[in-house]
Amino acid sequence: MSTILCFDDDAAILGALERVLRRLGHEVLTARAAGEALPHLMAGGVDVILSDYQMPGLTGLDFLELLKSMGIEVPVIMITGFSSIEHAVVSIQAGAVDYLPKPIRPEQLEIAVNRALELVRVRAENRALRQEADAARQEAAELRRGREILGSSAPVQRVLRTVAAAARTRATVLLQGESGTGKELFARALHEQSDRREKPYITLNCAALPEGLVESALFGHERGAFTGAVKRVEGAFERAHGGTLLLDEVSEMRLDLQAKLLRVLQEQEFERVGGTAPIRVDVRVIATTNRNLAADAAAGTFRQDLYYRLSVIPVLIPTLRERSADIPLLATHFALRTAREIGKDVRGLSPEALELVQRHAWPGNVRELEHAVERAVILSTGTMLQPGDFEAQRFGLAATSLPAQPFVRAGATPGARAAEGAADGAHVVKLPSLRLDDVEHVVIRRALEVADGNRTRAAQLLGVTARTLWNKLRRDAPTN
Repeated sequence: MSTILCFDDDAAILGALERVLRRLGHEVLTARAAGEALPHLMAGGVDVILSDYQMPGLTGLDFLELLKSMGIEVPVIMITGFSSIEHAVVSIQAGAVDYLPKPIRPEQLEIAVNRALELVRVRAENRALRQEADAARQEAAELRRGREILGSSAPVQRVLRTVAAAARTRATVLLQGESGTGKELFARALHEQSDRREKPYITLNCAALPEGLVESALFGHERGAFTGAVKRVEGAFERAHGGTLLLDEVSEMRLDLQAKLLRVLQEQEFERVGGTAPIRVDVRVIATTNRNLAADAAAGTFRQDLYYRLSVIPVLIPTLRERSADIPLLATHFALRTAREIGKDVRGLSPEALELVQRHAWPGNVRELEHAVERAVILSTGTMLQPGDFEAQRFGLAATSLPAQPFVRAGATPGARAAEGAADGAHVVKLPSLRLDDVEHVVIRRALEVADGNRTRAAQLLGVTARTLWNKLRRDAPTN
């Protein structure tokens, strides 16, 4: 049920309009003067206005101007006993949505009111869409701020200049660096600074997928290509058409798939698994690795021709040790962001805490710093983070029997730090039992913790292949 305001100085006309509109299922408000109409409008809830064109003291056109000046956006249907094209044109130009001559036939009134109500609906939908678009833009801006590369040190600025130059081309880029240095952030920056920024940005982690699924994830598959393939699926290359494909940890890709990847990079063409028709794509490829891919290529564990094809523009991402001047900026940024997210009044790090984090080695790089600051904010009790908020993290994982790496205290000498590390035992674990399965489970957990969740690095620490580690994790995963 809609609410309609009828504005006319003739009581008989108002009565006739009210009877017809109520019969059509609408709620009706009446007014014979502007002083009676405005309170209804100010109260809100009026969907359509029926206004007489000519009234004593205030014409329908004057009423339209009054509504505009008050910012009231309610569709107005103009009614007049002086039917003429001129009156109709003037009314519409003044902002009326329709024009009805007297005497008004009920069917004409119904059609005009329905059209006005449809306009109300469309306006409401447009407002909702604009709000959604504004929210989406704001969310995108927040995401961009979250992905912002912070740092004014010379190593970071050097990489940013290379990224800006590479972004203007479609050349493949190889981002190399230790785990936790932010390779994915630099890859995203490459995409967002390129002319492909409005196109898809697809990420594929080559180390996280089971070996049997990597080919399908890259190139897609046809229905019936293998057991369980019940429908055609597009792969990462197809979904990234026109945009950018990030191959994360590309060094973990099987040699036979490396040959197929090389062909796609050279020909921009591939077939889905189980398919025969070639599919052409336009994709810019960025690859990341935490290994020395040149050494792997020389050793034969990675195809040399693919290495050369991927490293058209090689970029080495600096470690946090090499950009230690950025640590105060990064730590403060992480502290303020975490505090905002969890609603805590933390305003930064004290000078002593800043000195502490600057002296720490940060083998896990920016990611380790981010997690350490996040934990410190959660554990803190004051408005400024103190050294104790970080040093307490040495015991924060006691419940899991996986001691965290101790923080270096300010002023400690290299010899003292080495002795302290040896005393604490960087890789000491507490075993729940002497059963081999339990021992293996705890050691794997410790390796993943030291590698900050990177399975490739954890496998290296354990002295096994990434595939072996993946199989052990899959074996230990809970089943429904």
